[in-house]
Amino acid sequence: MRRIVTIVGTLLLSAGTLSAQQDQVAETQAAMKSNLKSALILSSMIRSEKPYDQAAVDGALTELEDVAKRFTSLFPDSIKGLRPDGKYYASDKVWTDRAGFEAQVASFTKAIGEARGKIKDPETLKMTFPSINKECLGCHETYRVKL
Repeated sequence: MRRIVTIVGTLLLSAGTLSAQQDQVAETQAAMKSNLKSALILSSMIRSEKPYDQAAVDGALTELEDVAKRFTSLFPDSIKGLRPDGKYYASDKVWTDRAGFEAQVASFTKAIGEARGKIKDPETLKMTFPSINKECLGCHETYRVKL
């Protein structure tokens, strides 16, 4: 009887751990989708697909900055190797080159912070957004894998 209780307890604990890991993967994926949505808002204004809207710019920058500040915590060791639904997942380099990953995140965060005070109109958006996009894509090139 004791053995059965131990086995059932272990199975329940394992299921709970797996569920928590999948929840973290989903949270990470949602944050990445949020970044994409914010970047698309900004790029659509640059391409004149949408009219310039300072409130939308500020909102997109706030959302990007929020995710950037949480970025490293979105990739705990517990989700290494787990694959979300979708076309992309985190490369093992996120964990094997943690210092490089954190440096890339810091550079992305800095680019967003610097952009905040500069973007005041369509022209300054066009001049400033490429630095944010460069940092975002730089991380993707190294730390993201396409299925």
